[in-house]
Amino acid sequence: MSVRVLIVDDHEVVRQGLRFVLDQEDGIEVVGEAGDGEAALRAVRALRPDVMLLDLVMPGMDGLRALEALREAGDGPAPAVIVLTSFQEEDRVVEAVRLGALSYLSKTSAVDRVVEAVRAAARGGSVLEPGIAALLVRQVRRAERPRPLDTLTPRERDVLAALARGRSNAEIARDLRMGRETVKSHVSSILAKLGVSDRTQAAIYALQQGLVPLDEAL
Repeated sequence: MSVRVLIVDDHEVVRQGLRFVLDQEDGIEVVGEAGDGEAALRAVRALRPDVMLLDLVMPGMDGLRALEALREAGDGPAPAVIVLTSFQEEDRVVEAVRLGALSYLSKTSAVDRVVEAVRAAARGGSVLEPGIAALLVRQVRRAERPRPLDTLTPRERDVLAALARGRSNAEIARDLRMGRETVKSHVSSILAKLGVSDRTQAAIYALQQGLVPLDEAL
């Protein structure tokens, strides 16, 4: 069976060019076109395409909002989405992938690359330009980095909370029932893990992270 494709772009010349290219390919059928996100959603419901080539920047409902609406609709199988756009800002790329786009290509991509992406999408696969792939790898690596607060042990979090409440080492030792040298060791470890230079900065960080309510601070 042919891969049924819907082309969504606000520029008619782009739609015509993509249709011409894809119609030359065996096993690929362009079943419709749309010029904005709302028209795309209507076309998806009426035509049930297997793959949607989607521009992100369009008047009215843009591509990201259309992707979000598709994800939330739940009224039948959604097409595999290939973003084909002139814009490659990091936030747009990450959001499009988060919303379900399988491939993200520039409009300057080679024709063969677009055809490859359509065939891959029909199988559930992805095609990404090298720059986009590198961007997503960086994003994943950043997401994997733990917050400094998450590197603290439960006992160190207790000590940090006490610091944010303005407690001295002696008071912390008394309240948490530990030796003063142990408290001092915990404080040194906290400063190192948070990358701050003193108790005040550590306390401010704890407040920023919501570890201690403001009305209990200092």
